[in-house]
Amino acid sequence: MAIPILTHSRPCPPSKQPTPQRPVTMLARDLPADEFLSPHQHPWGQVTFALEGMLRVTAMNSSWIVPPQRAIWIAPHVVHGVTMLEKTRLRPLCILPERAPFADECKVLEVSALLRELIVALEQLGPGAAPAREGMLAELILDELANAASRPIRVPMPEDKRLKALCAALIDHPGANLTLEHWARQVGASERTLARLFERELGLTFGQWRQQVRLAHAAPLIARGTPLSQVAEELGYASQSAFSAMFKKTFGSSPSAFFADGRGG
Repeated sequence: MAIPILTHSRPCPPSKQPTPQRPVTMLARDLPADEFLSPHQHPWGQVTFALEGMLRVTAMNSSWIVPPQRAIWIAPHVVHGVTMLEKTRLRPLCILPERAPFADECKVLEVSALLRELIVALEQLGPGAAPAREGMLAELILDELANAASRPIRVPMPEDKRLKALCAALIDHPGANLTLEHWARQVGASERTLARLFERELGLTFGQWRQQVRLAHAAPLIARGTPLSQVAEELGYASQSAFSAMFKKTFGSSPSAFFADGRGG
């Protein structure tokens, strides 16, 4: 089956597709919570970004939680899907392949204050905007993207259908404290089989993978200023100290110190 080239069910107008004269364009959308852009690809690169709201992006057998402080680079022809976890002001940048600032790997980026304002300025350009101004904004955006810090938290996804069902359920409900034995009954596989699949397909134990999911959800919550006690409760930890201990073991510093240093992601 051919993979659709354009997002959702609406085609990208030719005026919004990047060209050598317009290497960076934008297709702005305001979308409700739970809206899903089914897996698709396009011939240009894309920086998936939202001015407001939180996204979940799936691509290349991985999943990322993307808050407004972050964006994700998706290379040309990479199949990806996007779920709006909240009401979202989606502002993806379409980038000419020849001007791509990164290689083929998906990459989570920190959105600087300058990059955010450049994206807003690009959106505000009217139909009669001077080409010179649009060109200058595009060059500034490309330069700022190339210098953006990368944030490595990602959640690898499996191919096996049983394991995929388990992983999808945990991504939707990261605070669930159900055991692997319970999940085995839910998805119709033995606990031993699931444990073996986690190691073979993801290179992680069930507990390690679930921890990655929780960290991916924790990052945007902490970056927003959500109290650590609330983050710990939402993600299924018995206490704030238990969550902080796990975080420190993984990253070598407490959550508050980690995000104060601007390294969170």
